[in-house]
Amino acid sequence: MSAIATNVSSRCALAMGVVAIVLGLASTARADNMMVGKTIATQGTAKGVAACISCHGAKGEGNAAAGFPRLAGINAAYLSEQLSAFANGERKSTIMQPFAKLLSSNGRSAVALYFSSLPPPAGIKAGDSTAITPSDTGAWIATRGRWDQGLPACAQCHGPGGIGVGTAFPPLAGQPAAYIESQLHGWKMGARPPGPMALMPVVVSKLSDTDISAVAVYYAGNVGSSNNAAPAGSKQ
Repeated sequence: MSAIATNVSSRCALAMGVVAIVLGLASTARADNMMVGKTIATQGTAKGVAACISCHGAKGEGNAAAGFPRLAGINAAYLSEQLSAFANGERKSTIMQPFAKLLSSNGRSAVALYFSSLPPPAGIKAGDSTAITPSDTGAWIATRGRWDQGLPACAQCHGPGGIGVGTAFPPLAGQPAAYIESQLHGWKMGARPPGPMALMPVVVSKLSDTDISAVAVYYAGNVGSSNNAAPAGSKQ
């Protein structure tokens, strides 16, 4: 083998070694963050942050009766962004704001990573919209919208059946009806940041209270039978 070939081979081997080290460090860092997130989620912190699972369920499945949302399987970037919004006051919640403020940026990212790694509840479904009629208000708005009023279908951003799309549009399927309803009212009252392209305040301005309740019940029913509509309670 020529000296040039040997040199190239050595450089390639060195580069591959560096890549392996970097990937190994990244994997270790992710595992460490996951453990930090799991500790916060299941035990809380010494600074007074309560264990997330005390409200959101042992597996992040949420609590329909109390109106606490599921966190399991939701995009980590989205969850981290929401915790930051609670921490800086952009998103209002008497329950979540104090806890979010007590978490560092790394802590918020870690707990978001942990919950994103958990499987969502079984039974999330896209649903069949072919047989829906305008009299089925929630399903109609969710899947068809009201274009004569400039109201797009929820599914256009949140995906078929509300399964979620990317980092900006979270899953709606299987979330407690009380939670969905409270968040839609929150946008009406300016208690939540407007979100991507400031879409949500415009959307909710075209919804009546009856519409909001109907959409919430529709999406709550898009999972098995355990997360159906629930009475209003404490919400985040």
